[in-house]
Amino acid sequence: MASLIRWDPVREIMGLRDGWDLFRVMDRFFDDTFFPMARPFGWPAWPLAYTDNLAVDMYETEKELVVKAVLPGFTSDDVDVEVTGDTLTIKAERKEERDERRYGWHLRERRYGAYRRSLRLPVEVKGKKAEATLKNGVLTVRLPKAKPSPIESIKIKVKDAIPKVKLPKLGRGK
Repeated sequence: MASLIRWDPVREIMGLRDGWDLFRVMDRFFDDTFFPMARPFGWPAWPLAYTDNLAVDMYETEKELVVKAVLPGFTSDDVDVEVTGDTLTIKAERKEERDERRYGWHLRERRYGAYRRSLRLPVEVKGKKAEATLKNGVLTVRLPKAKPSPIESIKIKVKDAIPKVKLPKLGRGK
């Protein structure tokens, strides 16, 4: 899990002594100066590929596991939720194009956004009875818990990797 680090301009300047940091700082300077909206919130520049930065909360109750994900502006048709074994996968993709001509001006916008996040579930769930709802940009997935299968112990016989060979006895020569 990523940890938050407070931005310190002094540390940034001191890092310029190292050649590699200089390139990173200069790239950031040019991106922020000439393309301020190309990478909002640290997202990659166009085209935006699948990202794993989907904000997710997960909690457990007595009867179910609840997963909530923030998907602002998405509709239920844009979202796919899938349970495979002990993994929950949430995919959301939206493409929007707008072409408008009014009062002597022409507006053309294209937007694309995609998220994909796979989570390993901490308990066994009944995937067929899962329910997902999207309300006000918040996806809620309810996964009923399955009774844990009993853990059975199986004894496995250990064999030698090299077979035992009887060697002839060597005696003293006469």
